[in-house]
Amino acid sequence: MDFVAGVSMTGARTAAVLVLMFVFTSCGQTYRPVATPVPPNPPSPGFSHIALVISGNDFIHPHPGASTSIDVSGDTAISQSTLGLMPVQAALVANGTTVYVANSGDDTVSTFPASSPTPVTTISLPPGSKPSFVATTETATVYVANPGNNTVLAIATANNVVEPPISGIQVGVDPVSMAETPNAEALYVANFGSGTGGGSVTSINPVDRSVNPPIANAAWVSPISVVARSDSNRVYVLDAGSGMVVAIDTAINTAVNSVSVGVGANFILYDPTLNRLYVSNPVKNTVTYLDASSDALSAVVVPVANPISVAALPDGSRAYISTAAVSGKDVTASVTVINAADGSVKTTIPLTTVGQVCASNPSELSIAAAADSSRVYVGNCDAGNIAIIQTSTDTMVLQMPAPQSATLLPNGTALPQNPVFVVAGP
Repeated sequence: MDFVAGVSMTGARTAAVLVLMFVFTSCGQTYRPVATPVPPNPPSPGFSHIALVISGNDFIHPHPGASTSIDVSGDTAISQSTLGLMPVQAALVANGTTVYVANSGDDTVSTFPASSPTPVTTISLPPGSKPSFVATTETATVYVANPGNNTVLAIATANNVVEPPISGIQVGVDPVSMAETPNAEALYVANFGSGTGGGSVTSINPVDRSVNPPIANAAWVSPISVVARSDSNRVYVLDAGSGMVVAIDTAINTAVNSVSVGVGANFILYDPTLNRLYVSNPVKNTVTYLDASSDALSAVVVPVANPISVAALPDGSRAYISTAAVSGKDVTASVTVINAADGSVKTTIPLTTVGQVCASNPSELSIAAAADSSRVYVGNCDAGNIAIIQTSTDTMVLQMPAPQSATLLPNGTALPQNPVFVVAGP
């Protein structure tokens, strides 16, 4: 399954959106170093796994963003595709063969083959949609969350046409994340609300697009992310405002337990290999493991300074945590590697230090693990590159420059775009 987590966009209506706008406006106009690549292993004649990186392009004067598809076995960019304005999140669907990208700046969704830069199909959404998140476990339908008009739209993958209701399925205020159960029987939407209250969680029936009654027994403040367990019996919602992770029984759409991970937690990942949840909290400087095998959600808290995002190796051995330490105007990025068995720190891998901060949220240092556990990818936003970590040695083998942006230095040199989201294929 694809692991994604969402934080969202637009204006004063949502704090989550303001965070992303800060990401965008802080990038693009400041010179940032581009590391000289370390020669990687020679590319293989074929590839079986890919990673996808979404980049933004000069957000002060928006230009089309880009995606980069990376061959896991060869550490090479096999294709780059042109996207819409302000792309923020993407999903690999149809067993990783097709990409759908939410472009928040022009109310569109881009779709294209994962291994080819063309053709790129642009799907227009209702004006003011401000799409923030795409998700599905189906092959025939992809769903897109739209904080601009508080809706979820369904897109048919066969012809890339928005399905009825054309105006969208009405959900709560500021939908920022979605998770469909693997059995495709329910789609859950985290509605951030105002950021200080008024958040909610919506459950949708994919078959007829009807909305179920509100989730019972949960006092939502600002739900920011939702993930589904691999057996489809539970979904888990991270509420940033209350600092709670809430377990929902999908058979009865009722909250069955909630545990505290601390106010300020803003990222959650479900690891199907270990049936575990990882939650990062940059305010508390912790990463919390939650055992998802029972509703008790027993917790192990691991101290990690400035955690941003988490990737778990599919082989179950380790987790990789992107971190960002801020000192004055500088941000020093790194990856902390922890042993999954006991939470002990194995090593720390330094990344590029830059003189500008995207923001302290998962878009700053989005991270993902390859399906074969051989590589971990980090989108280093203000450094303008994608760090590739070889897991056999836990060393960085390459800092791959992002596609060129529309921003030019006085000498005419183009700066790189800003990677904002990374996802790995199956």
